[in-house]
Amino acid sequence: MSTTLQKSTTRTFIDFFHEHGHIPTTGSTLIPRLGDPVLFTTSGMHPLTPYLEGEPHPMGRRLVGIQRCLRTTDLDEVGDPTHLTVFEMLGSWSLGDYGSSQTLRWGYELLTEGFGIDPTRLSVTVFGGDEQVPLDQESLRTWQDLGLPIELTTEDNWWSNGPTGPCGPDSEMFVWTGDGDPEGTPTTDDRWVEVWNHVMMRYRRHEDGSLETLQQQNVDTGLGLERLTMLLEGKDSVYETSLFEPWMRGIPKLWTLGTQEQRIVIDHLRSSIVIVGDGVHPSNTGRGYVLRRLIRRVLTLLWTHDDSSSLSDLPLELFEHTLKHFHQGETVTLVRRILIDEEIRFSNLLERGRKVLSHERFHKSLDETDYEYLHETHGLPRELVDSLR
Repeated sequence: MSTTLQKSTTRTFIDFFHEHGHIPTTGSTLIPRLGDPVLFTTSGMHPLTPYLEGEPHPMGRRLVGIQRCLRTTDLDEVGDPTHLTVFEMLGSWSLGDYGSSQTLRWGYELLTEGFGIDPTRLSVTVFGGDEQVPLDQESLRTWQDLGLPIELTTEDNWWSNGPTGPCGPDSEMFVWTGDGDPEGTPTTDDRWVEVWNHVMMRYRRHEDGSLETLQQQNVDTGLGLERLTMLLEGKDSVYETSLFEPWMRGIPKLWTLGTQEQRIVIDHLRSSIVIVGDGVHPSNTGRGYVLRRLIRRVLTLLWTHDDSSSLSDLPLELFEHTLKHFHQGETVTLVRRILIDEEIRFSNLLERGRKVLSHERFHKSLDETDYEYLHETHGLPRELVDSLR
């Protein structure tokens, strides 16, 4: 799939919903609105939270768009075929306009007719109910009418953007990626890949865990661009798609890594470029610390194999490709300089750490007092100390 075809994928999505009365919105940066306690935008609905809670949106009640997102909750899963730290989410929203039956029927139509996915390779999950919220009957009946296999779950089909706030049952659409006829269910066979989540945002959860029914019943959907591209291109992982082509071509020429390590390095470097492109610099707190962790995790992996590896070896093409893809205005030279400066800082910290830990006091099992001293006095975080011992 060329760049032209990638644009065609997003255009097909946007145009479909535009034809059904949705107004295209401009996706915002990874940085949430002022006053939002969350470090980064984690989902397509995140910037729309005030409107999902009832504030009138200036563009109406039906919206569609693409939003770049960052999730650290999936950090340990990065390196598998489908998880990424920074990704793009295609989304459609009903702000109190239509319900679950309509969004699910549109989802089925777009995947099968718009994107040409064989309906016999589709399966869905539906919220099965719990002590607070009943079975999602409307979604269940809709999928039964469309003739898709259905699996009922509870925890896997409840969506929230945090411990409090808007939430509700969801229905997820899966595509079979295995050879031959589909087998099992989405929760029992990982060859079923989740591609599109339709959330029926009907409640607000309070701090005590109780649920309040929202006056405005919303629909929030999210379809990951990278996963969709993987499915449409028939690839075994998002990293093998054309979205990552320059990275998969360039990184193996620089450094010898295992498959999972290579994916982690590519994901973290690409994500770091996007984060810097949105104006974040490495630091010891907040957003800057997330960026610092990503860069240092890459360097730790690289230096485990070859301590002469350096981010200064990264081709400018990779910076240019990433910044252009995410429509960011930061210059390549600035972003590159920030990554290299962090490498120098980390290298100096490692050297200092080795000297400190060579002291006789630390030739033993460390307790919490030792870790606290090393961090507060020498600036050595726990994970770094453990990696040096």
